[in-house]
This record gives sequence, structure tokens and C-alpha cells, in this order.
Amino acid sequence: MKQFLKTAMHNRSFATGIVITCFIVLMAAVSFIWTPYDVTNLDITAKLKAPYGSHWFGTDHFGRDIFSMIMVGARNSIAVALAAVIIGVGIGVPVGCWAAARGGQLDEVLMRGNDVVFAFPSLLSAAMIAAVFGPGAINAIIAIGIFNIPVFARLSRGAALTLWPRDFIMAARAAGKNKTRITIEHIIPNMANVLIVQATVAFALGIILEAGLAYVGLGTQPPTPSWGKMLNEAQTMMSFAPHMAVIPGLAIVISVLGLNLLGDGLRDVLDPRLSRKRD
Repeated sequence: MKQFLKTAMHNRSFATGIVITCFIVLMAAVSFIWTPYDVTNLDITAKLKAPYGSHWFGTDHFGRDIFSMIMVGARNSIAVALAAVIIGVGIGVPVGCWAAARGGQLDEVLMRGNDVVFAFPSLLSAAMIAAVFGPGAINAIIAIGIFNIPVFARLSRGAALTLWPRDFIMAARAAGKNKTRITIEHIIPNMANVLIVQATVAFALGIILEAGLAYVGLGTQPPTPSWGKMLNEAQTMMSFAPHMAVIPGLAIVISVLGLNLLGDGLRDVLDPRLSRKRD
């Protein structure tokens, strides 16, 4: 582990991504015990204040402290995106591995089902599912998680298919291990690096989708702050209170950038061949 971290920190993408991601996660964790102001406290006398001393990022049209809302919004975005990734991995990986192991008609049916899901843009798919189930953070998790399932199913199936003809898998089969045991003991551990990288990408996409759903009113509901909802509330106030849109927009951009850099760095560290090709 120490050697991995030492090698990884020499990768600029990984180092930058892990610093940004850790900062966002730390900010979200701190919000559980402390924020500069209560995000449910309305102070009309301080509404639409530009960033200044006591309000680092200014206030919104209800006088709420935007920095405090960014902190609480971070934990909601992370919670929704993380839960959606867990759903995608927890269901998609077993389905993909099962399809690769069994093959035949089952494999064909599952992959054609994936094609149907991929025919729709990710945000549109999540919005349709959230609209059916209704607005709310839980339903946003379900919507994004359902979209993640075919992503991980296709990825794990492709990775598993490249592993099944390998010599060590043949040796395991010759030793009498069944396909389920081989998948658990050999296939999944040998595709873990690919899954980890994809999880960081899906995490970043989950933050974008959560913000998009909240923006159209299908995600996290008031009074709980959400970066997407903050953007929605700011759209009519850009001319006289641009900080209301710029700050949550930057929070989304920085978070997604950090996760994408982290994923890019992990890809290089876990597969040094890619790093050599870039050089």
C-alpha cells in the first residue's frame, strides 16, 4: 500500500485529483458537525449580499449563507453519487460476470437490454426514472443507480471475457472449480483496477446527474440545500447577484474535475502501459 501511494503521488493527475476530492469530502464531513451559519435560517435583511467578511461567498435571496449551503450541498451530492455507484457495482458487476460466464442466449438478451438503456442520454434516463418515482434524494439515487447498472454490466462482461481464456483460469477449471467460484476468486480480483477507475468516472457523473435532477426539481428537495437547486434559484438573478450561480457552478466543476483527474491518475498507476504510451 505504501509503495502504491508513493508511486501514485508522483502522478500529477492522481495527486491533483486526490487533493481536490479529499477537500470536497472533508468539507462535506465537517458540515455534519459545523457550518458557519444555519442553512435553514432566513435573514431577509442580509439577502443578496456579495461575498464579504462574515459571509465568505455571500448570501442568497433569502439571506442564507452560500458557503454553508455549499458545504451541506457537498454531502448531499456525495451521498447520492456514492449510493448510485454502489447500486451500479453491486448489481451490474454480478450481471456482467454472469453473462460472460454463461454466454449463449442469456448473454445476448442482457447485452441487448444494455443497448436499449444506452440509447437514451444519461440525464434524460435519470430524469424519466425520477419523474416516475417522484422527486427526492432517495428516488434520485434509484434513478442514477439504475443508469449505472448497465454501465458496470457491460464493462465487467468485457473484462471477464478477456480473462476466461487465460491460462490461470484454465488451471482453475482443471482443478475442478466451478464458474461461480472462479468468478469470485479469480475474475473479479483481476478486473478490480478497471472497476475502480470506472467507479470514479461514475461518481463524477453521479454528481452531475444529481445536480441536473435537482435543477429541474426531481432531486434533493428544499429545505435541504443542493448545488443544482441553487443554480435553479439563481438563474433569474444573474444580472444583479451573479455569485449565486457562479459559486455552486464552480463547486460542481471543481468536484467533477477532481474525480476525473483522480480516475485518470488511477488508470495510469494501475496500468503503467498507458502512462508509457502518453510519454
